[in-house]
Amino acid sequence: MKLKELIKDIECEIKKGSADTEVEHIAYDSRRVEKDGLFVCITGLKTDGHKYVKSAVEKGASVIVAEHMAEGMEADGLTVVLCENTRKALALISAEFYGRPSEKMNVIGVTGTNGKTTTTYLIKTILDRLGCKTGVVGTIGNMIGDKTLHADRTTPESLELQELFAEMEKEGVTHAVMEVSSHSLALDRVAGVKYSTAIFTNLTQDHLDFHITMDNYMKAKGLLFAAADKAVINMDDKAGAYMKSVAKGPVMTTGIDSEDVDLRAENISITADGVSYTLDYEGKQYPVKLNIPGRFSIYNSLGAIGACLLNGIKMQDIIDGLAENKGVPGRFQSIPNDLGITAIVDYAHTPDGLENILETAHEFAKGRIITVFGCGGDRDRTKRPIMAEIAGKLSDFAIITSDNPRTEDPEKIIDDAEVGIIPTKCPYHRIADRREAINEAIRMAKPDDVVIVAGKGHEDYQIFADRTIHFSDYEEIEKAVEALRR
Repeated sequence: MKLKELIKDIECEIKKGSADTEVEHIAYDSRRVEKDGLFVCITGLKTDGHKYVKSAVEKGASVIVAEHMAEGMEADGLTVVLCENTRKALALISAEFYGRPSEKMNVIGVTGTNGKTTTTYLIKTILDRLGCKTGVVGTIGNMIGDKTLHADRTTPESLELQELFAEMEKEGVTHAVMEVSSHSLALDRVAGVKYSTAIFTNLTQDHLDFHITMDNYMKAKGLLFAAADKAVINMDDKAGAYMKSVAKGPVMTTGIDSEDVDLRAENISITADGVSYTLDYEGKQYPVKLNIPGRFSIYNSLGAIGACLLNGIKMQDIIDGLAENKGVPGRFQSIPNDLGITAIVDYAHTPDGLENILETAHEFAKGRIITVFGCGGDRDRTKRPIMAEIAGKLSDFAIITSDNPRTEDPEKIIDDAEVGIIPTKCPYHRIADRREAINEAIRMAKPDDVVIVAGKGHEDYQIFADRTIHFSDYEEIEKAVEALRR
């Protein structure tokens, strides 16, 4: 494809070379450059792509897209394009290179602090039941129909995202449901994606190590609604009004407590096995059943219902699809055992997420609630004591442990969290070894107790400063249960 086609929607200047240069490949990592390739210099959080121009040229790059001139750009036969924002340029160039695949399917974007994964899976179940070939982009993994692909982050970098959409289009996907992270919005990873529908779940404290303020965080999420054709917005969340104000297209509102909304859940019943409620829509009432417990599941289902309605799906087909969903890996997932205890793993790693799952446990717990949780290293430190306070207030016993400490000392992370649990008077242990923490929780549990292991959910790894190891909370609970049976 000629360079002039790739950059036609970008404000840029060709400093040297020709717009008629043929581009056969795109890369933003100089190690992946191929002959006649286009290399985009991204200024990242840890390194600057402008430092690797010479390396890219040596590997065969014929075009460099950058924000300023740099060493290596003087090479003969090289075309250099300068623009203000290379991250956005990469996204738009990638979309063009792959033929704008998102415009050839219905892309539903889900954003919010919590609930994104479950909402996408609920929608997928509904679409699958109707025979639609569905793609999923998200935390647990990317999917094309029944095929699961590995995912390194919630929303891929723009080049990989557009390549994934192109593969979906090639395989006949009609609907793509994707989690849209605040990072991807703020860093222009999703520029060039056409969204038929956007869903807002909620906004609570998270990622302030990146966004600094909650206002910045909220505005980053709002970028999705300024881009999408239609929107479904949870008005029970205080940020819902902002999302509605910036939405460019028609909005369907949802809620439980809010009176004046399009989709409202009433007559709610929550058990250990799931949730049932009456849905009020356009003056009619519909019975809804979910196999996922918790009030938060109701909000997720309302978002899924709204998006499906906006995409022309009949209400009864939606309700039947919701009832068929068996849950999502790592989201309030119960581990079968013969000890008489309820053991649950959940991805909750924010204050609101932890509060939601513990309040759900209170809905059905007959015995004590024992909570194992930690806080990630190299992430927002301010939420650590908040999470510990929530665990202390809503648990009968808590174990503070390690959760992907990365480059930080696990004991110091626990120090930060411990400040929040002490005033609650909740008895607790500090056990930095996550395996031992889980073992201790299972050992001390008695019949009718509920053991919640929060933070990692579906993840099967633990990240340390010098290594990443295989680690699954689900597997560790199974091992702990088996050890007690010997």
